[in-house]
Amino acid sequence: AYFTLQVIYARRKYKISPPETRGHPEFERIFRAQANCSEYFPIFVSLLWVAGIFFHQGVAAVCGLLYLYTRFKYFQGYAVAAQGRLGPLYASARLLWLLLGLAVAGLLAHFLLP
Repeated sequence: AYFTLQVIYARRKYKISPPETRGHPEFERIFRAQANCSEYFPIFVSLLWVAGIFFHQGVAAVCGLLYLYTRFKYFQGYAVAAQGRLGPLYASARLLWLLLGLAVAGLLAHFLLP
């Protein structure tokens, strides 16, 4: 919701009416950052859910909080300059891979171990 509100504020600030997505470069970066975060959210929620159920809720929750923090930093960095997104982007990708590994380990343990 925070990211969506930032897009709304940027639309008002730069007088860009929906459905237009082009305009001031700062608006375009904010809009793109919000779209990128929205695209990855279903993957994140699915992996978090499976890792929490089949691996460990606490570990999954910590990974989830770290992921949300890195996406917040991604958004902030991207809003300032396109290069500002890279560090948090790589960190959030590593956390998604970690959640995937936890989910797979939990599923394997659940279905293969007696």
